[in-house]
Amino acid sequence: MITDYSIQAVAINAIPLIFAITIHEAAHGYAARKFGDNTAYVLGRVSLNPLKHIDPMGTILIPLVLILTGSPFLVGYAKPVPVRFDRLRNPKIDSIWVALAGPGSNFIQALIWMSLLIILLGIGINEPFFIGMAKAGIGWNIGLLVFNLFPLPPLDGGRILAGLLPARQSIALGRLEPWGFYIVLALVFTGIIGTLWMVPLMAFFNWALYLLTIPLQMIF
Repeated sequence: MITDYSIQAVAINAIPLIFAITIHEAAHGYAARKFGDNTAYVLGRVSLNPLKHIDPMGTILIPLVLILTGSPFLVGYAKPVPVRFDRLRNPKIDSIWVALAGPGSNFIQALIWMSLLIILLGIGINEPFFIGMAKAGIGWNIGLLVFNLFPLPPLDGGRILAGLLPARQSIALGRLEPWGFYIVLALVFTGIIGTLWMVPLMAFFNWALYLLTIPLQMIF
């Protein structure tokens, strides 16, 4: 949880968060284009410009409220990248890959930040700013990865689940999408997502990061 609101503390968290959100959304658009839908590309959403992806509610207000209420988890989301799933070459299967692209990009970023942290400590650099930023990069990306995998539309996990379910069940799940945002908010603020979803899955992905970086840890 962020308790230090100095300029340095804000920069330490803001820089990796901006990268995490921007690359997450750009990855969705890039994957959609690869699988046949260039809607996001035409609208300029396959971009690393963070201003194109910021959502006032999900990127600013929700994280701020969680900070002010002392939540141990800081989660949020960006403006969803528009995808015409009917334009994908194989809509049911390709939609899964498009949805996975965002969380997948967060895991790769977390792996990069973890590798950077290991290298910095290994060569004896203990500058708090860089160490703090690397740790924030790991935390934000794993947090966004796990939160977005929650299996309820409009989150990525809901898209993935819809692609995996038979047609009838997939349609039934899709009917929840207009209320999905409010359901997720309720689950976040009551702590249910944090306790039953975020804690175990964040532990799992942090463990996965540790395993993948064992060779680098042995070198440094």
